[in-house]
Amino acid sequence: MGLVAAATTARGMAATVRVLGRGELGRYSAGGVSEVARLERELQDVIGVRHALAVNSGTSALVAALVGAGVGPGDEVLVPAYTWVSTAAAPLAVGAVPVLVDVDASLTMDPVDLARKITPQSRAVIPVHMQNLVCDMDPIMTAAAANGLTVIEDACQAIGLRYKGRRVGSIGHAGCFSFNQYKNIRSGEGGALLTDDDRLFHRAAMYHDVGSYTRPGFATDDADLIVGVNLRMPELSAAVLRPQLATLDAQLLRRRRHRRIMLETLPSWPGAPRPVPHHDPVSAAGLAVTFDGPDGDADAIAFADRRGVHRLADTGRHVYTNWRSIRTRNPLHPRADPYRDAVRDVDHGPDACPATLDVLARTCVVDLAPELPTPVVRLLAARNRAATPRPAPRPSVAAR
Repeated sequence: MGLVAAATTARGMAATVRVLGRGELGRYSAGGVSEVARLERELQDVIGVRHALAVNSGTSALVAALVGAGVGPGDEVLVPAYTWVSTAAAPLAVGAVPVLVDVDASLTMDPVDLARKITPQSRAVIPVHMQNLVCDMDPIMTAAAANGLTVIEDACQAIGLRYKGRRVGSIGHAGCFSFNQYKNIRSGEGGALLTDDDRLFHRAAMYHDVGSYTRPGFATDDADLIVGVNLRMPELSAAVLRPQLATLDAQLLRRRRHRRIMLETLPSWPGAPRPVPHHDPVSAAGLAVTFDGPDGDADAIAFADRRGVHRLADTGRHVYTNWRSIRTRNPLHPRADPYRDAVRDVDHGPDACPATLDVLARTCVVDLAPELPTPVVRLLAARNRAATPRPAPRPSVAAR
């Protein structure tokens, strides 16, 4: 562990001890010293938004954002075919139906396919910044504006990244973060919703706390009240996250440095891979490589045996063809079936997004391991040139 990571861990431990010492583990029992409230203010400052709502997972952030935007039965929500299943499950949780959109070579939502998939029933779009690779937000926002769609950025796998000078999560009408074990900052579980939209924020805040009408700052006129659930973040999670947020840019700088080291040796890697396009190369903090030609699939399979590398087609839970809970279409209750209110049959079958399957079969992600010292990363980059594969990749992404 590097010195910055060790210092961050030590500060997180101290904050945890402080919370435990007070014995006030919930944000509303902490009085004026709530760690959750402090985290929200710091997220607003770092990301550049007017509102931040800390919740208990990235999935909860997505659902709360859709509730905040007023998405519901009869609506369609456009989601990419390569993402964690939560992105597609969140629309179902509010009674809407997800519509699959291909990703392009950048591993993010293809704006051309997005435009093709918009219908009169489309209400929102959820572009996902995968693997610290950012979406091309300009054409997505243009298409959304032309069709009256709410844009909810799923930035769970790209916390802190920028697109043309703006932090992801601050570009759409709302943004969502996950703080689970595999994200840029983490507390085991946790999430956040970010927005500049007052109405969306207040609806989401009411929904995330069934007792919101009793809380100072959250209460609104009774005419606007909605019944919520409990998606609140506990104090311990916020205490662990705040020191990490303070060092987030330093961590991203290490990721960018490690990316440059990997790219230096890329021309000599077996199979002659090329880096996937990045929509903001200056701030790029993720690395994926694609193998072209008739043997691209086989080259990607062989290369994925190396340490810190995995082929995207093999991370089944992030590929739409493996979203079993989505594809079964079993409702929570027969009279609460989102598909009953849909005006058309939406294709979730294996042939819905063939372009996505082709891209994922030929593409590998390379772990940039910000916790490793730079000399170790140089050694790993050199080993990627070796003809003999290296074992041991561990997945670097996981659930929302």
